[in-house]
Amino acid sequence: MAYLHAVREFAASLLARVPTVCGLCQDTACGGKLCPYCYRAVMHSMTSGAPRCAVCRLELDPYGGCADCLQRTPAFDRVIAAFDYAAPGDLLIHRLKMQLQFTSAGMLAGLLADALRSSQPVVPEQMVLVPVPASRAALRRRGFNPAAEVAYRLARQLKRPCRPGLVLRTREGVKQAQLGRSARMHSVRSLYACPERLDGVHIAVVDDVLTTGSTLHGMAQACKAAGAATVWGLVLARTPYPVGGPEALRAAGQRGQLHSL
Repeated sequence: MAYLHAVREFAASLLARVPTVCGLCQDTACGGKLCPYCYRAVMHSMTSGAPRCAVCRLELDPYGGCADCLQRTPAFDRVIAAFDYAAPGDLLIHRLKMQLQFTSAGMLAGLLADALRSSQPVVPEQMVLVPVPASRAALRRRGFNPAAEVAYRLARQLKRPCRPGLVLRTREGVKQAQLGRSARMHSVRSLYACPERLDGVHIAVVDDVLTTGSTLHGMAQACKAAGAATVWGLVLARTPYPVGGPEALRAAGQRGQLHSL
């Protein structure tokens, strides 16, 4: 086993140096990653030092308190997000979900892995990755589950188990992008369930975008009802409040302009 592990590590180090095309600007990069310029551009807002909610990672300035956590106490413990759902990072999400470039999931998982390794506080050592389950309609439309593709690749990079069957959908539900902010919170009630006990297990729910936190809240409720010790959210992108604050975001959600789950 040690020999095979060493071979895999050596192969990965070689692949990381292979010239490839940047997944954002199409310039030269290495190992299927973003070029250094695009990497900094995508990750900048999350690492700029602006004040954020300690639980859901919403950027607080200039509104002060976290409107999402004040409106509903989250069932999840903490969120780690790689970048904000804003230009230019939103284009990476669009290409994965709308243009069906599922091969970019590895690069996106790498961005999330970098954010996780540098996070404070550190996530529990023995955590199990669980992707948000997609509806049957979404699977028919895309042919794959973006959250699962990211979770599988993130699990390999972090050397943690990925268990998609630990949380299941109890019904199809309504497409979140079609709902306003308050409606999202109601739509996920009892939407998820755990088919087995999770006593003492540390769960990391993997998703592409977090907007209101409703999906993660519903997943965390199901996991903790099954005995999970903690539930973290590992998301590629965190949707910020747009210009105009919470009211503008609520109006955008009602018009169906938000693409996140």
